[in-house]
Amino acid sequence: MTSTAAPAIQADHQGWLSKAESWLDARGKGAWIAAMVLGFIFFWPLGLALLAYMIWSKRMFNGSCSSRRHRGANFRTTGNNAFDAYKADTLRRLEEEQGAFEDFLQRLREAKDKAEFDQFMEDRAKSDDGKPASA
Repeated sequence: MTSTAAPAIQADHQGWLSKAESWLDARGKGAWIAAMVLGFIFFWPLGLALLAYMIWSKRMFNGSCSSRRHRGANFRTTGNNAFDAYKADTLRRLEEEQGAFEDFLQRLREAKDKAEFDQFMEDRAKSDDGKPASA
């Protein structure tokens, strides 16, 4: 066996897994749950592995599995170049707005944390004023 056979087998294996993942994503959260239940029925470690993967990838807790496929610039063309350009521009703009909003939320959290910490330090300083210094 040559050294190039292992990557080919691994690439084929990843292709199969990604195809199965895409197939389940296209059918939604119910398909993932059905696959997990069938996995538990036929071979419990498979069901457990699917459950762990669903939790790790946050498929159990998001609104729709298929929404992951449409992130970024990976979308099907409609054949209408004007619409595809509009769609790409709109998706880019929405992603920029989402990034700006996430940055705003981060700054808001940091400001809240700083205010809470400052309040804690002020309260601590007030409580230390009444105590004698210990040496």
